Amino acid sequence: MEDKLPKEEVLHVADLARIAVTEEELETYQVQLKKMLDEVDKIKEVKNYDEEMLICPWDHEASLRSDEVGEVLSNQEVLQNAPSHTGNFIEVPVMINE
Repeated sequence: MEDKLPKEEVLHVADLARIAVTEEELETYQVQLKKMLDEVDKIKEVKNYDEEMLICPWDHEASLRSDEVGEVLSNQEVLQNAPSHTGNFIEVPVMINE
């Protein structure tokens, strides 16, 4: 079993996260991401993994804060944080193959 991910996979993850990766970091991330994915695979091997799991050890409902109206960003403020936009619409990559 190989001990690191292919460079293309690491670069794809970096692209999705919108982070720049140097060649030195790429080597490190290939090994680190492979170790993380191997640990996830170990969890999947646990018997009854797909069955409903215990989320919390108590039965009472969690106390949630009430919803309150807060400050609303203007269209310009929202679009300033978008990687790309056309008019008042934020452009996103296509996620479904045609």
